Amino acid sequence: MKHATHLASVATAALIAGTTSGLAQAQTQEFFDLGELVVSASLTPTDPARTGATVETLDAGELARDTTLAQSLARTPGVTFTANGGLGANSTLRIRGLDTRYIGTRLDGIDITDPSSTQTAFNFGGLTGDNFGRVEVLKGSQSALYGSEAIGGVVDLRTLTETDLGFGTRLSAEAGSFGTYRGSVGITNTTETGAIALTLSRVTSDGISARAGDDEKDAFSQTLLTISGRQDVSDTVTLGFSGFLRQADVEIDRSTTDNSGENETDQRGARVFAEIDAFGIDHTFSASTYSNERRDPGGFVTRFDGNRDTLAYRGVADLAESTTLMFGLEHTTESFDTSTDEGEVDTTSALAEVIYRPTDTLDLSFALRHDDHSEFGGKTTGRAALAWQAQPDLTVRASLGTGFRAPSLFERFSLYGSETLEPESSRSFDLGVEKTYGSGAFVKATLFYTEIDDLIDFDPASTACASGFGCYAQVEGTTVTKGLELSGGMPVSDRIAIYGSYTLTDAETEGTRLTNVPRHDLVLGVDAEFTDRFTGGFEVQHVADVEPSAFAPADHKVGDYTLANMTLSYDIADGAEAYLRVENLFDEDYETAGGFNTPGRAVFVGLRADF
Repeated sequence: MKHATHLASVATAALIAGTTSGLAQAQTQEFFDLGELVVSASLTPTDPARTGATVETLDAGELARDTTLAQSLARTPGVTFTANGGLGANSTLRIRGLDTRYIGTRLDGIDITDPSSTQTAFNFGGLTGDNFGRVEVLKGSQSALYGSEAIGGVVDLRTLTETDLGFGTRLSAEAGSFGTYRGSVGITNTTETGAIALTLSRVTSDGISARAGDDEKDAFSQTLLTISGRQDVSDTVTLGFSGFLRQADVEIDRSTTDNSGENETDQRGARVFAEIDAFGIDHTFSASTYSNERRDPGGFVTRFDGNRDTLAYRGVADLAESTTLMFGLEHTTESFDTSTDEGEVDTTSALAEVIYRPTDTLDLSFALRHDDHSEFGGKTTGRAALAWQAQPDLTVRASLGTGFRAPSLFERFSLYGSETLEPESSRSFDLGVEKTYGSGAFVKATLFYTEIDDLIDFDPASTACASGFGCYAQVEGTTVTKGLELSGGMPVSDRIAIYGSYTLTDAETEGTRLTNVPRHDLVLGVDAEFTDRFTGGFEVQHVADVEPSAFAPADHKVGDYTLANMTLSYDIADGAEAYLRVENLFDEDYETAGGFNTPGRAVFVGLRADF
């Protein structure tokens, strides 16, 4: 059986270090023989052992260890999040200190960042891991591959898939604290020429009070449907599609005196593609559409509608045994329409990447992209990366990239916007070393550095717009985030494995620290196999030295905190398990965003079946 809380040290290591870790290479050679690829690090899927980019990955079993996707992502080095309350509340992910406005987010190839949000970003609040089979986190400035918003990195979400031929079914049901209930069903069918997968999940919760000092609970409910498929229609042509529907309702506290608010969100996305092998080139033609509709009855702005349509072409050609060329074109139209404002922009892009392998131990990649924005004209970005296997058990990785973030539609065209804003620009560099050992142990260290010029933020004193309450404006100086990521794992016996990670992040703008960014983030854990059927895990996360937002109330609790989590799992039958999960075991009282509660001790029990 594939345990959802799999004990084996390979999975434990991957939870912290991603598939780029050497442990997977050292312990399970078939990991790559089975065709394991990362899809986010280049313009074509790439062997994780041969990419110079820093990528962390989580599989379905690792995602099942937490209530929310943000919690799972925050266990990987360099990733943190803040939440304005409990399950379903607005949540901001950060990669190396840079928040979601700097993170490109894709779901099965569909860009799901919201064009109608204040900054073009994806809200991770309430999103669980139930529908996903794999998540990749690509770090550093990636505009050469993904265009605007990818200054901090990219989160690539992949829905449930199955490599074994035939039908497959995955079921789960869970109940727990705060009146929380979750359930999901996933169905796959894989043949020698195609595959189709469908997943439906539902979560409801009575919730906790989002705002500190108020005991009125803020309920949450969400339904997410995903579907994907592909079919070989000939030896040279494959057709495919993906799509999703997400509907969520969450109660909010508007202020310290008004807890009667409610937000409604409807998201829809679809993508179709054709892969054609012709003239020595693998061609991919695709079209995708995404819409996000948010309603805030009783708010100052009651309606937010964002839309994005994209046409894209990719070509992949082997120029020689050691050289691969990828190239493409894209055209994207983004628009937003609120109860008070509207706007639209078009972007046409040309991009190319060359992967060169001069030796069996060295991989080089060079990417270049030019974006022609209807409001700002041209912007060219690039990325260079290398992976060098200095020894069979020692790999060196490095990447250097540039990026940009165009002002969002809201930042330009809303009541608080300014049409004089210019794009932000960035430069990033990281250098990593991975060492593996014959026992299956590994250590990994990565230095990172990113700087951003012309950062855009809200300035209460600005008069560039007509709001009378301030406007979005360029921030003087350079914003820098830099630090160190460490991770490692080691089996201490046939039945026990330990793992850990530590991230040091120094993030500031001209000497002023960025808010809500922990300087220190430490994760330590152990997984144990008590019997062939009974497994468990215990994990501690310590966060320290956080600068609260200037808008945090005087009695806020943003600061150092320590969380302990525990899991137990028992195989009740072949392909089925019962589990217990305890989050915040010692009932830590803390806040990640000033003035907003976080859940106390929470206990969840559930069943999972995979057949």
